Amino acid sequence: MSFHEISVAVRAENRASYAFRTIAMDAVHLAYSFGALDSQTGRMLTGIMTAVHLFSSLKAALGAASTAQVAQAVSTHIAAAATWVLNSALAMKIALLTLGVGLVAATAAYMAWLASSTRDAASAQAEYNAELARAPSPRTVRRAGEEEYYRRGVEY
Repeated sequence: MSFHEISVAVRAENRASYAFRTIAMDAVHLAYSFGALDSQTGRMLTGIMTAVHLFSSLKAALGAASTAQVAQAVSTHIAAAATWVLNSALAMKIALLTLGVGLVAATAAYMAWLASSTRDAASAQAEYNAELARAPSPRTVRRAGEEEYYRRGVEY
């Protein structure tokens, strides 16, 4: 549910105006009954009191509308803050997932490189051992004068 869908219903009721209007109308009718007012003046006073009542009702309605506008502004600010918090949490979650996926990919690449280099080293060792086995003598290179030392029984 969006905060834009929340509606605030404010009902302002001015009960004092009704009481004063009723008293004023009763006074006008009483004056009219005793002959203090003619019917034209009584109707004019009734019209004025109705206009005063209308303006006081409009003032109350405008006050209620401004209160509703303030409540809507506050709820909009709260909704914006909540949206910001949710978006930052989502961004943090995405960042952590991306970091985890990157870490797994880097580990897999390292393991592939390690397996490849180990395989290369093992094949190089096997080739070296094969060549070493084909050699006629373990000591094919001799230093000058070395054979004479062997005849005498001296070895280094």
